[in-house]
Amino acid sequence: MPCPRHALPCAVPPHILERIVRNGTEEQRSRALSTLLQDTSHRTIRVHNALMRSTRRGAVPPRPAPETGPRRTVSDAGGTEILPGAMVREEGGAAIDDAAVNEAYDGLGSTFAFYSDVLGRSSIDDEGMALLATVHYGDHYENAFWNGRQMVFGDGDGELFKRFTASLDIIGHELTHGVTEDEAALMYVNQSGALNESISDVFGSLVKQYVRGQTAEQADWLIGDELLTDAVQGVALRSMKAPGTAYDDPVLGDDIQPDHMDRYVRMTADNGGVHINSGIPNKAFYLAATALGGYAWEKAGRIWYETLRAPQIRPNTTFRAFASVTVHQAGLLFGADARKAVSEAWQAVGIVVRVSGQVSAAGQVSAAG
Repeated sequence: MPCPRHALPCAVPPHILERIVRNGTEEQRSRALSTLLQDTSHRTIRVHNALMRSTRRGAVPPRPAPETGPRRTVSDAGGTEILPGAMVREEGGAAIDDAAVNEAYDGLGSTFAFYSDVLGRSSIDDEGMALLATVHYGDHYENAFWNGRQMVFGDGDGELFKRFTASLDIIGHELTHGVTEDEAALMYVNQSGALNESISDVFGSLVKQYVRGQTAEQADWLIGDELLTDAVQGVALRSMKAPGTAYDDPVLGDDIQPDHMDRYVRMTADNGGVHINSGIPNKAFYLAATALGGYAWEKAGRIWYETLRAPQIRPNTTFRAFASVTVHQAGLLFGADARKAVSEAWQAVGIVVRVSGQVSAAGQVSAAG
């Protein structure tokens, strides 16, 4: 089955769902096909919501200072496809007897705390935006996504995927799509789309590392490692440390993420391979974070965040343009050694960046710094 022309940013990429349609049991194939069709519809809703937010931003006076602390609401769709569903827990409310509700509530709070405490950002829009989530969406829906207004979580099929609220880095990943949309509006196609996906992986992983108190060396650098059941031959949806090694399964197929520009995948499906080629900038961030050492959110995360907010970042930004700005920001924020470490990280994945008028010696792509 062909991938929808405009994919929705969601946890499970379309090429995995398409493989389940081809390789799974009759029931697995039916659920994966249903998920793919729903994802296409939700993409349209997300684009509409983004346009509405953009229109309102330019049409109304500035909002008052944001409230302190998160404003979370978790609703239950009860297996239907009706959003938002019945409200079951709101800010300050006690935990209830539903693991998915409590995981969603805690995950929203952890992501809010990371952006607030580490980056000084007040919620997704930096204006105290309320954080909304719906759990138990659909009948064995095999995904989670941000639709421009709220998070939505399926319960998985129980055979290949567990409930999607169980993965903190997936919650951080999806909410970061909202941050990227707010700051840079990266087009969800080709290299800018792969950067969009990579930035979500970066900050999804950093949210998990922050909550666990892990250094760059201690972190597993896996995305969605809590999602796969024991029946799947794999450890996660993606590996930032070693793209292309997360799974190799008879139903899901093999992980085809590249880790170098030499292996960049040119395709029309998946909006030009946004979930696939994101492995290249993912590997660059991992290398930069481990080279800089300590807690990855303190230096590497700050560099990537300030790059996302930089005026040089355009909706159609390429890998090399993004890399150039990260090197520049590294120098501004942390000096020559950090600039060198970030430059060498990009060089290792085949992207050359100018540093103080000098060009790194290896790589496949040049960029002005």
